[in-house]
Amino acid sequence: MDLRNVGGTPGGTKMFLLGLIMAIAGGYLLLNQVTVYGGYWYWAGAYGKSFGLTLIPLLFGIGILFFNGKSIIGWVLTAGGALIILVGIIANMDIHFRQTSLFNTILILVLLVGGIGLIARSVMPLGGDTGGKPDKPGPGATSS
Repeated sequence: MDLRNVGGTPGGTKMFLLGLIMAIAGGYLLLNQVTVYGGYWYWAGAYGKSFGLTLIPLLFGIGILFFNGKSIIGWVLTAGGALIILVGIIANMDIHFRQTSLFNTILILVLLVGGIGLIARSVMPLGGDTGGKPDKPGPGATSS
C-alpha cells in the first residue's frame, strides 16, 4: 500500500488531507453556530401532555418480557415503544442557526463544501497521467 495513492489512484494524499481538515473545520464551525431547543410533546393528545401516551407500548412490552423473555410481541412492543419515544424527541426539537456575520457564514460554508470537494477530487487520478499513450492527434494532424 502506497500512502501517496489515495483511493488507489496516483497522487492526492496532500489534497485529501487538506480537504479532510477543511471539511472538519467547516463542519465544526457550522455545528457550533446551531442552537437546539427542546419543545413540548404533541403526539395524539393535548399539546405538551402526551409524553405518557408514548410510554404505553414500551411499558407493556417490558411487562411482557418480564413474564416471558422469549415473547416476540414483547420485543416488538419494547422496540416500537423505544422508537416512538426517540422519534418524538427528535420531532419536537427546535433547531436554529445563531446570528452571525455574512463573512463568517460564507467562510464556514466554503470550508465545508470546499473540503468535501477536495476529498472527492483526491480519489480521482490527477491530470497528466495518460498511461504512456500519446494523446489523440487533433484535426488536420498527419500521422506518420
